[in-house]
Amino acid sequence: MPQRTKTKILATIGPSSASKEQIEKLIDAGVDAFRVNFSHGTHEEHKERVNFIRKLEKEKGRFISILADMQGPKLRVGIFDNGKGVDLREGQSFRLDLDKTPGDEKRVNLPHKEIFEALKVGDDLLLNDGNIKLHVDKVGADYAETTVVVPGFLSAHKGVNLPNTQLPISAITEKDKEDLKFALKLGVDWIGLSFVQKAEDVREAKKLIGGKAMLVSKLEKPSAIDELEDIIKESDAIMVARGDLGVECPIYTVPVLQKRIVSCCRKYARPVIVATQMLESMINNPTPTRAEVSDVATAVFDGADAVMLSAETAAGKYPVEAVQMMNNIITQVEKDDLFYSLMERSRQKQCCCGEADSITFAASEVASVLQNVVGIVTFTSSGFTTFLAAKERPNLPIIAVTPDEKVAHQMALVWGVKSFINKEGFKSFDKIENVAIKIAKESGLAKSGDHIIITAGFPLNTKGRTNMLHTVYIP
Repeated sequence: MPQRTKTKILATIGPSSASKEQIEKLIDAGVDAFRVNFSHGTHEEHKERVNFIRKLEKEKGRFISILADMQGPKLRVGIFDNGKGVDLREGQSFRLDLDKTPGDEKRVNLPHKEIFEALKVGDDLLLNDGNIKLHVDKVGADYAETTVVVPGFLSAHKGVNLPNTQLPISAITEKDKEDLKFALKLGVDWIGLSFVQKAEDVREAKKLIGGKAMLVSKLEKPSAIDELEDIIKESDAIMVARGDLGVECPIYTVPVLQKRIVSCCRKYARPVIVATQMLESMINNPTPTRAEVSDVATAVFDGADAVMLSAETAAGKYPVEAVQMMNNIITQVEKDDLFYSLMERSRQKQCCCGEADSITFAASEVASVLQNVVGIVTFTSSGFTTFLAAKERPNLPIIAVTPDEKVAHQMALVWGVKSFINKEGFKSFDKIENVAIKIAKESGLAKSGDHIIITAGFPLNTKGRTNMLHTVYIP
């Protein structure tokens, strides 16, 4: 199946999209990767959905990437004695504590002692996605006395956010560890790490993953922005998780942060996903708002590798239509001359920091000068060489040739990349040239008289090194 857009579409699987028939419709509509959300559903349900995806990709002859998203340390209040919740009024006192007794209009359980350890008098707490704001007046080892600043209805298990407070907790909970083991057994391609606060969180997760999948760090906390470059360098990819980020940070800062994160990921050749509320109104409506269409288009113009649908495909009434709409928006942007003009300008601003960056930068320069260049073929055993080629956002197809099927799956989430398997490995320059020509012709990318550009690492089969650029004339 021909690749339709360079910017990839990541769709979340849920009740609205869990059947094999529905997953197939989503793939046909333009989905390149699926997100399996371990905050919801059972292990058996996730296993069934992953199996559906793997069967369908074989039937359709293409690689689909799978992201297993860990829940992370989601902080939530307890339950209420009336079984519903309470109306919090402006100016009233309200207590949060470790007491597991069901709450009432005066107090509720907050089963996270780490919060009380981190809180200080004068701090603010945001509840229910930021719709309720509490000001801390007094705090102890197991409680916090607060005043309601922004009122609202608080029901059981609503989330709690602490803006500008770094909590002394790991990004990986005990539940995450069990979910991670299960996801790796399923053979997922990417692991999503939620609520990353610092680079050490990423290093801890990568030790647990042990190279069995690539890691996507989800940026949802202001403290992560403080260590942005270190987190990006430690990660395999980044997600701009605008939901919690827009609660923890002033919401008007999110567009600026999005552009900053995308630009920094380009600098370090890390794939970046823009996520949350992209076509939110399509959960209940067959068409999005004009503002949502512009939001998706902005992410594409920014140079995001992928844009993500959450509840739109997981629980919405129009999951297939949401993917079709996103595909149409991306297509419209990418065929506009302004798109590649912006990609070119942003490419020139990226620094060449070393040998590998210089090679891929030069490949884009050669492509702009040499006649009839129809594509860039990257030979990669780890994905690194392909990441570098995609970083430049060339106005050319990027082909990833790899001996590793796992890498081929992972590249389905990377901008502009289509993967092919070469099980024989990379044994000589003549061999890779012949393989590149064969794939370019058979895929319909090239014909006689065209040129392709090859990038690879030498010695061949060396992971994490790109130091070779080679032009090939197609006889």
